Amino acid sequence: MKANMTTTSTQCISSFVISILFAAVLIGLPNISSATQRHVINFRSPGLYPEGLTWDPSGQHFVVGSLHSRTIHSVSDAGVVQTLISDPFLPENATILGVSVDSSNSRLLAAIHCLPPLLPCSALAAYDLRGGVGRRIFLSPLPSLPGDDGGVLRDVANDVAVDHSGNAYVTNSAKNFIWKVNPDGEASIFSRSAAFNSQPVAPDADDSFRDCGLNGIVYNSKGYLLVVQSNTGKMFKVDEESGTARIVLLNGDMVAADGVARRRRDGTVVVVSQKKLWYLKSQDSWSEGVIYDKVDLEVEGFPTAVTVAGQDRVYVLYGRVMEGIMRSYGEGEEREWFGIEEVLSEKESGEDKVWVYVLIGLGFAYFCFWRFQMKNLITNMDKKTT
Repeated sequence: MKANMTTTSTQCISSFVISILFAAVLIGLPNISSATQRHVINFRSPGLYPEGLTWDPSGQHFVVGSLHSRTIHSVSDAGVVQTLISDPFLPENATILGVSVDSSNSRLLAAIHCLPPLLPCSALAAYDLRGGVGRRIFLSPLPSLPGDDGGVLRDVANDVAVDHSGNAYVTNSAKNFIWKVNPDGEASIFSRSAAFNSQPVAPDADDSFRDCGLNGIVYNSKGYLLVVQSNTGKMFKVDEESGTARIVLLNGDMVAADGVARRRRDGTVVVVSQKKLWYLKSQDSWSEGVIYDKVDLEVEGFPTAVTVAGQDRVYVLYGRVMEGIMRSYGEGEEREWFGIEEVLSEKESGEDKVWVYVLIGLGFAYFCFWRFQMKNLITNMDKKTT
């Protein structure tokens, strides 16, 4: 009788363990399938031609700038577009390039640049994201270098990053330096490091970005910024206090690098160009780094920006900016549809799959060992009963 009860109890426990393993498999399979399904967002906004992209964690939507319209828009994960900012007091030729959300102060920051033939201007605008959505907090002109009257080469305020104190850092792509704008809107030249002009233009740099220097920029809470340079393919680490910069040693150049973003989960960095998205990681706070994966992108869409959204998912913007700059369309035929697409690393997806199967294998091995032990225990109990 006792032996039968023990056997029945063992069978129940066996069924329970099998159920746990089966549940683990069911949990793992969706993770595997989700790693191969990209999220693609098509959104309609005639003539927008956005260059900048960021993610607003509070609003749970993307934010994009505009090439000609002096507006900033939110884009939902379903492609619904809403106007967040419409600022008719910006210069009529103003282009909104880089955008960044200052979550600590509920502000939206936008790098403003004026295209020819009208007068040059570079500025940083800050807008309220709280109750007064759309209210401009400040518009700060960004100073030129001392003694620089603009000449033929005008300043280009390109991308913007923000630290936890609300200080903004803006790249000047034309003249290879970085501005700093404090939370009150006071602007200054922050970093003119000689390192920014120490590298030759890449041999394979084409005409579209030969004159484009410092571009995408991202802040790291450990006290530094990472900034990429389009025409050399280099990355720099810039101290947030002194502005001193040095080249990050990588296993390759990222020629035509544009936007850059950082993932919170593991600190990896993603860099976008018109042709590729690079995945980078570092073990020593970016004295050195490794490009561990790269993904080909749709060249025709002219991707210019990358951001990290919820769950550390990586998205690039297909804003077709060059078409908008060149105005290579007929009157009244501006493009209406643009895209934001998730990009997946095959190497990371493969690692996720391997770990799922490893865990399942370990669980099965443990189950087999447990069954063997229980079988010996029951055999010994039967002998004692007999």
